[in-house]
Amino acid sequence: MSLTCQVKITLDNLSKEKAQTVKRALDPDNVNFPEGLKLVVKNVDNKVVFNFENEDNMKKMISTIDEVLAHVQVALKVIE
Repeated sequence: MSLTCQVKITLDNLSKEKAQTVKRALDPDNVNFPEGLKLVVKNVDNKVVFNFENEDNMKKMISTIDEVLAHVQVALKVIE
């Protein structure tokens, strides 16, 4: 039996410029993802929306979300 999990995280109340900068800062990291794991990052007005999807290995997904959010935190500190 295959288990698929989807997680959506939205960062809002950012300026449109900050939202775009955060997305651009993460783009280089969105390559060579483990098999079965997907991440789509979108800018929607003053928001950054992260859509994670994973099949089977939830630990892998949790650690990836943790890593992405750590990168977001660093990007936000740098641009402030």
